[in-house]
This record gives sequence, C-alpha cells and structure tokens, in this order.
Amino acid sequence: MRSPMRIALASSGVAFGLWGLWLLLQSLSTGALARLPLWLGGAVLVDDFILTPLVVGAGWLLTRRLTGRTAAIARTTLLYVGLTTLIAIPLLLRQGQGANPTVLSRDYLRDWLVLEAAIVLIGVLVWRLRRADGSTRWERRRRRRS
Repeated sequence: MRSPMRIALASSGVAFGLWGLWLLLQSLSTGALARLPLWLGGAVLVDDFILTPLVVGAGWLLTRRLTGRTAAIARTTLLYVGLTTLIAIPLLLRQGQGANPTVLSRDYLRDWLVLEAAIVLIGVLVWRLRRADGSTRWERRRRRRS
C-alpha cells in the first residue's frame, strides 16, 4: 500500500532532480557536457577502486582487535573522517587556483585538519562516555522500560 506521504516525497525528489538537471544543462557549455560523463566515470572508478578499498582496509586494520561498541564507535568515526575527506579533496587540490582565486582564498588544509581532529575528538569522547557508563544500549533501553 502506498501512503500519500511516500508519493509526495518521491514526487518532490523527482521534481528536484529534474530541476537540478535543467540547471546543469543551462550552466554548462556543450564541450563541458561532452566531458561530463568522462569525469563522472572517473569519479566512480576512483571511488570504487581507490577510496573504498582504502576505507575498508583502514576500518579492518583499526577494528581488527576491537570488539563490541568500541569497534562500532571506531568504524563510525572512520566513516565520518572518510566522508569529510572525500568532500574536501577538490578544495585541497585546487587551493588558490581557478578563474576566481579569491573563492579559494581560505586555508582549507588547516580547516580540514581541524574538522578531522574534531571528529576524532568526538569519537574518543563518545568512547570514554560509553566506557564510563559501562552498559550496553540494550541494557539502557531495558532499564528505561522498567
């Protein structure tokens, strides 16, 4: 059974996707549109054959000796570090380059390092709080219900 909310969400998603496609076609030249599939294909290859194995390998190495909630917290922290790094790569590679160098005038390397340090710090804080609590999520839920 299809709910009206689901249909509304799907319809708005399709509408926003078509609007984005229209904006893309309006803003790019014909030559850029011809190069777009090559760039997108390269992004998929880099993601599938370089970034994903690196993140999975780092996660495996990091959590190999960790168990339970410690492993879960480490994996989650690693996931957020990987995602923010993936988003920051274009900014880090094009620092101060481009048609308008004032757009990239910030120190993105410093900002990225601060962000990554904050993510790791939050992961460590969550780990310490969970360790100090000494209970699992299941035990906390059971206590609340009784």
